[in-house]
Amino acid sequence: METLISETPAATFNHQGDISAHGLWRQRLGYGVADFSCNLIWVMITLYLMYFYTDVMGLTAVQVGVLFLVTRLFDGFADVAMGVLIDKTNTRWGQSRPYFLIGAIPFGLLALLAFYVPPFGPAGKLVYAYLTYLGLSLAYTVVNIPLASILPNLTSDAHERTVLATTRIIFSFVGATVVSVCTLRLVRLLGHGSQASGFFRTMLIFASVGACMFVVTFKNVQERTRVQHQTVTIRQAFSALKGNTPWYLFAVNIIFMWGSYFFQQGALIYYFTYNIGRRDLASVFAGISSILPIVGTFATPFFAKRMHKQTLFMISSLVNLAGIVVMFIANKNIAGLEVGAVIAAVGFGTRQSIYFSMQADPIDFGEWKSGISAAGVISSCNGFIGKVAMASAGAISGLLLTWSHYSPNTTQSSSALLAIKLNYLVIPAVMVIISMGIMCFYNLDRIFPKIRAEIDERHRLKLV
Repeated sequence: METLISETPAATFNHQGDISAHGLWRQRLGYGVADFSCNLIWVMITLYLMYFYTDVMGLTAVQVGVLFLVTRLFDGFADVAMGVLIDKTNTRWGQSRPYFLIGAIPFGLLALLAFYVPPFGPAGKLVYAYLTYLGLSLAYTVVNIPLASILPNLTSDAHERTVLATTRIIFSFVGATVVSVCTLRLVRLLGHGSQASGFFRTMLIFASVGACMFVVTFKNVQERTRVQHQTVTIRQAFSALKGNTPWYLFAVNIIFMWGSYFFQQGALIYYFTYNIGRRDLASVFAGISSILPIVGTFATPFFAKRMHKQTLFMISSLVNLAGIVVMFIANKNIAGLEVGAVIAAVGFGTRQSIYFSMQADPIDFGEWKSGISAAGVISSCNGFIGKVAMASAGAISGLLLTWSHYSPNTTQSSSALLAIKLNYLVIPAVMVIISMGIMCFYNLDRIFPKIRAEIDERHRLKLV
């Protein structure tokens, strides 16, 4: 017996031409601030949570690696469940939009608790870390999966999708920049010598702002392309994935594209603290990796109008790879490291922006091929794969540190320094190369205008 899971769009239309310029920008900015909120928390996790667990809370590297793997894999299944829930949702606010309001407070509260050191013994701290990290991951799922699934329902116009995705990425980089540049300074200022107190009070600020911004998003975005609904079962929703070759390629690419990012961000503070011997530079290079991508992001709509999205993805990936190679060659030369970081950041910004624009296109391909729109399921599967990439990066990083006999807050052995360098530069470079190889086979851009036109015609006929 099949279970009813959704009321998905049977027919859609685009109100884009009926929206004033003020309305367009209100929606763009409302959509963007949601990713600002996500990145206040997300970048804290990717940059500092592993360090917080090993060097502040006192967990071992292998404990943290296993924690990341178990929690993220469990949370990945929650992503798929969230996608099913979105496809089942049918309210006057839409399918995805209500969850920005529902998830705002739990997201902020659990983010705060994740950066608290409880007065427990080692075993109690480990259990606490599991509970709070899992809770935060689930809360992040509630607000982040809708951020992806709502895009096809905000507009059917390909260029406006790119503009929305670009606006989202710009705000994400602003959020990432705030975390990258301010966190360690705030930890010192607010902690008064205690990293535990400093991290907790810093997260109190970020979590409060993040929760409020999701309320702003809820009030300023609107799902405009849904007018009719058809009953869709679980089997039918997942059938939209069958034969969706562009999504298969896109999904496998997520592992390597985002895996590269997770490895490098997680190892950054270790690399500059121990390999370079300049912990103060961690904020500088974290800032470069979050500020400079905005340059590439601003340029994305310009280039996206003049070349296929896949071509732009490949070029920006090559630029990102070149920057990582420069940093590897520079070794301990600070100027060389800065040049490489700048190049890598610009390439990353363009690649990430076009990635989010591309994310909606396989959803349309699936609807064109199967007649079923399953934005929630596909977006949740993408989220699940991203969680697998993050879990794998965290687990492998932790295992490498353990293998190399890493010991926090002391001079590291040559094997530990090698493990940190592998995590920060070598593995990310290899993963970018694999990502480019996968995306060589992605050719949806060449047939997408025809697909979009046929979908719009089907919708028009159903409305007649």
